[in-house]
Amino acid sequence: MTATPASLGYSMPAEWHPHDRTWMAFPTANPTFDTPEGLHAGREAWARVANTIVRYEPVTLVVNTGETEEARKYVTAEVEIVERPLDDAWMRDIGPSFLIDGNGGLAAADWIFNGWGAQSWARWDQDQHIAEHISELTGVRRFASRLINEGGGIHVDGEGTVLVTDTVQLGEGRNADWTREEVEAELHAFLGTTKAVWLPRGLTRDYDEFGTRGHIDIVASFVRPGVVVAHVQPDPAHPDHEVCRELVEILRSSTDARGRQLEVIELPAPTVLLDEEGEPVDYSYINHYVANGAVILCAFDDPRDEEAAAVLAKAYPGRTVELVDATEIFANGGGIHCITQQQPQP
Repeated sequence: MTATPASLGYSMPAEWHPHDRTWMAFPTANPTFDTPEGLHAGREAWARVANTIVRYEPVTLVVNTGETEEARKYVTAEVEIVERPLDDAWMRDIGPSFLIDGNGGLAAADWIFNGWGAQSWARWDQDQHIAEHISELTGVRRFASRLINEGGGIHVDGEGTVLVTDTVQLGEGRNADWTREEVEAELHAFLGTTKAVWLPRGLTRDYDEFGTRGHIDIVASFVRPGVVVAHVQPDPAHPDHEVCRELVEILRSSTDARGRQLEVIELPAPTVLLDEEGEPVDYSYINHYVANGAVILCAFDDPRDEEAAAVLAKAYPGRTVELVDATEIFANGGGIHCITQQQPQP
């Protein structure tokens, strides 16, 4: 029988565990950034995040082959650059989920990446190998999973619990032929978890053409063991109003791996309801990134930005909340959490 990470004592720590570095990817021309103007705007947005995080911990930016000189125009000298062939720029989803064993060991879980369920517009010939490249760059053991999954499709508390959604883990194009029990067994074997909390779906906009079909990381995330922040949409005119009400009810009725009833902190969505095309937005403060000494929080030039910052400052005492404009990132299909991946200290 092949050894699994969990059988060898590895598990994925919570995001607030101390980091050795953050990994990101630099936007390159592709169907996401399909005009020179769009590519430039995307690069500026990604760079704002990298240039903020590097003030708190090392950042390594993976750039497409031959694009180091271009990338250096956007990011500060403190940001390390490495070249590898890239299709897109969502490091949370294409990078490895790093694992530790509590004895100084570091390893990487490498999920199968197939363009968020083999979506027609997606390109993943190169991105499917990024987790392997990063494992080699860090010199750690890579464990290859049979599960089609992305980093944005899971969220752990570091004490045995993982949050997931039905429409990602069991959805068409991913693992539709797996049972829920089979998915849980694979997640637990690779993450070192023992309890999965399932939500039926994600936010409405995430099921549009360029969505992920229900990533958990714009819906709910742990801020400490037993405590979850959850996206709520206060406005009944937005389709997520009812969606979020149902999801919060499920979270509140759930227990974690240690038997604790989950405490849910509601984090209201920004006040803006529609984007420039008149479509409902999925702008979310849940999609934040926890760095050493800081919380990198999506900002939308919205009255609720400061309210969200205050909630997260209380949830993560001792960390500075850095509001970084994420409107352009969301316009391309994700948020700050989606473009970052932490490498924990072993």
